[in-house]
Amino acid sequence: MEHRIVGPGPYRATRLWNETVELFRAKMPLRKHRCRFKSYEHCFTAAEAVDWLHDLLRCNQNFGPEVTRKQTIQLLKKFLKNHVIEDIKGKWGQEDFEDNRHLYRFPPSSPLKPYPKKPPYQKDVIKFPEWNDPQPGTSQENIPVRPVVMNSEMWYKRHSIAIGEVPACRLVHRRQLTEANVEEIWKSMTLSYLQKILGLDSLEEVLDIKLVNSKFIIHNVYSVSKQGVVILDDKSKELPHWVLSAMKCLANWPNSCDLKQPMYLGFEKDVFKTIADYYGHLKEPLLTFHLFDAFVSVLGLLQKEKVAVEAFQICCLLLPPENRRKLQLLMKMMARICLNKEMPPLCDGFGTRTLMVQTFSRCILCSKDEVDLDELLAARLVTFLMDNYQEILKVPLALQTSIEERVAHLRRVQFQKSYPEVYQERFPTPESEALLFPEKPKPKPQLLMWALKKPFQPFQRTRSFRM
Repeated sequence: MEHRIVGPGPYRATRLWNETVELFRAKMPLRKHRCRFKSYEHCFTAAEAVDWLHDLLRCNQNFGPEVTRKQTIQLLKKFLKNHVIEDIKGKWGQEDFEDNRHLYRFPPSSPLKPYPKKPPYQKDVIKFPEWNDPQPGTSQENIPVRPVVMNSEMWYKRHSIAIGEVPACRLVHRRQLTEANVEEIWKSMTLSYLQKILGLDSLEEVLDIKLVNSKFIIHNVYSVSKQGVVILDDKSKELPHWVLSAMKCLANWPNSCDLKQPMYLGFEKDVFKTIADYYGHLKEPLLTFHLFDAFVSVLGLLQKEKVAVEAFQICCLLLPPENRRKLQLLMKMMARICLNKEMPPLCDGFGTRTLMVQTFSRCILCSKDEVDLDELLAARLVTFLMDNYQEILKVPLALQTSIEERVAHLRRVQFQKSYPEVYQERFPTPESEALLFPEKPKPKPQLLMWALKKPFQPFQRTRSFRM
């Protein structure tokens, strides 16, 4: 049984769990072991399981070569807790798995995880206002009218309307394209682009559309600095000054450190720990709980890097502005630290890149409910973000242009219906242009005299020239 790429779609984390369990049970080598003068058939040691599963995960394109041995041990602990494996005496249910010579085996049956069932809900159908729709609270019956003195002429008009000779007049309400309409356009078109990229029939199982805030999308597109970083209106949601100073210090090491700061051996490690503690105590991951399934679904597109970058761009537009800003600053710092050859080692046991992924992956992506592959999925996503953060955290220009053209078209239609005469003057049709500017007859090209002559012919010898 070979591993396969689990593509985007609903319940991708559960599908990955079941795929990994099936591969582990089918491929893990089993043999005879002795323990305390007793032999056990069809089992394996904890260290053998860690070695084999670690190689499997690193070679699996769903997880990638960044998987560490520590993450593999954490996954085996979850295998033991969920009765995917049991110890040689049949014990399971605790996460007390360690990388040692303890013996384990597979139980007779290892049920796969069922797919969760979410309550179905109807999709919101966005209905733009019609030009003759009455505004809320108005109707034809309660239109204010002035009292009219009845005379023969008025009586004749009303009588003609009553018997159907003259059509009755109706009040037509000309609606404006409101700010709420524009926000709904941004929301609907953004989600439509995401659905198209993921290749899904619906986003219902991946994303709760009701929780998507259109104001966040518009703010993330337009309220940005020259560097593309989001600018917050509410300054109370900014990063604390001491955290921002620490991040600048490490991002520009060793040039940006203030001379007033104490410099001592291991100073950079303490600064890094300060940043890690702040992000580690966030109440919610930067990619938010309700967008977890959407980001995990996009991970199934990593084999198509350009498509995955575009999908991540759209997903990041859905973030609250303060989360997007914190993510932009964090990814910029992580990437600079990894590329800085002058940066001293921040941890003795890990390389700089691995340390960045292990330290910040959980504060970037995490599920509200317990998901057994959280750590592996988060590490995979953060690794891809570090390599492509400049493109991913840009505003998708194609989407922005498409939405702006749509809004401009609707406003032009609104203006046309509200002021047809003015619209006709400003935006003439081809027919009206033909009446205003009749086409002049095109002059025929003059025939040149040399065009009537025969083309040059080479000299031909005749008999008259013979001697």
